[in-house]
Amino acid sequence: MTLQQLRYIVSIDRYRNFAKAAEALDITQPTLSSLLQKLEQELDVRIFERTNKRVVPTVIGEKIIRQAVNVISESDRITELVNEEKSKVAGKLDIAIGPTIAPYLLPQFIKIYTGLYQQVELSISEMKYDAMLDSLLQGRIDVGISISGHFREGIMEIQLYMEPFWVYIAESCWRKLPVFRPEHLEHEQMWIMKESQCLRESAFSFCKTRNLGKRIYEAGSIDTLVRIVDENGGFTIIPEMHIPMLSEKQRDNVRRIDGDYLSQRRVSLYLRHDFIREKILNSIIQSLAVFIPGDMLDAGLRNKALRL
Repeated sequence: MTLQQLRYIVSIDRYRNFAKAAEALDITQPTLSSLLQKLEQELDVRIFERTNKRVVPTVIGEKIIRQAVNVISESDRITELVNEEKSKVAGKLDIAIGPTIAPYLLPQFIKIYTGLYQQVELSISEMKYDAMLDSLLQGRIDVGISISGHFREGIMEIQLYMEPFWVYIAESCWRKLPVFRPEHLEHEQMWIMKESQCLRESAFSFCKTRNLGKRIYEAGSIDTLVRIVDENGGFTIIPEMHIPMLSEKQRDNVRRIDGDYLSQRRVSLYLRHDFIREKILNSIIQSLAVFIPGDMLDAGLRNKALRL
């Protein structure tokens, strides 16, 4: 049994398809099938049940794959330890990011990070938090970026920044509401994007006040919500980093929430508890800190390196 064979079965489990797994491994499908067959013969067990329609691990196969993930992870840590000792930021880095955060971070992050750390093989994918935490535990990704507060055993959370929400009001009514107060919820249409805007920690929660709006529509993006408000009237809430994406005319329709009401979202980095790549982690934080407003960034991350 070799480390290469273990990587092969992990890839087959990831894609549940021989053609896709072989493509990801840069080998031919017959080669992959042959290598799997040899490993199964060596172990005298069947790791995968395969038919024309699907590939799924057997009961013993699931246990072998879990152990293979651990072995591969421990093997990769040797290279990571050497790089850390040499103060070298290099190697593969797989990041997952929540889809409601990605539009505000990825364009600038990719430009800054790839410019500063050219020896890092960067890969980024969008994932919702459940899939993200699963992928972290399974060793498929190194770092996740998502809304704060998602607990999972074996996962460490590091708060990254806090972003206020603003109110975006239709042009047809903003002159009537020069100051936005929570009681205005009763008088205007409220448009909501559930995942981005319904926050557990928000004292001024748009979820709690759904019954006050005339109509609720759960859109798929902030851009969609803004267009809905422009066409239909009413209001929505937008994260502060969305404001630069508005036209000059649309920015006239943005209002702060008046009063002592908490309306914000917190964003965190998620890592496995045994993550050791301190310099890689700080390279991510330092790149994000270039463009995330200083007053949003967590105080513990400002102008100093994070220690694991």
